[in-house]
Amino acid sequence: QVQLVESGGGLVQAGGSLSLSCAASGDTFNNYNVGWFRQAPGKARDFVAAINWSGGTTAYADSVKGRFTISRHNAKLTVYLQMNSLKPEDTAVYYCAASPFAGSMSYADLYGYWGQGTQVTVSS
Repeated sequence: QVQLVESGGGLVQAGGSLSLSCAASGDTFNNYNVGWFRQAPGKARDFVAAINWSGGTTAYADSVKGRFTISRHNAKLTVYLQMNSLKPEDTAVYYCAASPFAGSMSYADLYGYWGQGTQVTVSS
C-alpha cells in the first residue's frame, strides 16, 4: 500500500512559479514510478509529467516541456514538480499517482495509487 499527499498548490500570476510536492508513505514507494496529472473543470484528467523509480527516466506532456521539471528524493519518499513560466491554461487540480508497473508512464490506468489533489490557479 502506498498513500500519497500533494502540497504546494496555490494562486500565482502568469509567468510565475510554483513547486508541488508529493509525499508518500509505504516502504515500497522507491520501487514505484510516479506521475503528475491534472484536471481542469469540465475536462478530462491529463498527463503532465512522470519519473521512473530510480529517477533516471522522465517524461513530459508537450504542453509543459521546458517549463516543468519532475524530480524525486527517494530517501525522503517525495516527488517534486517544479513549475515555471506558468500560464492561465495550467490552472487545474494536480494529482500525483504511483505505479509499480512498467509501461508507458503517461497512461493513467497504470497508476493504482492517487493523492487527493492540490489546486493550482494561474491568473492572467
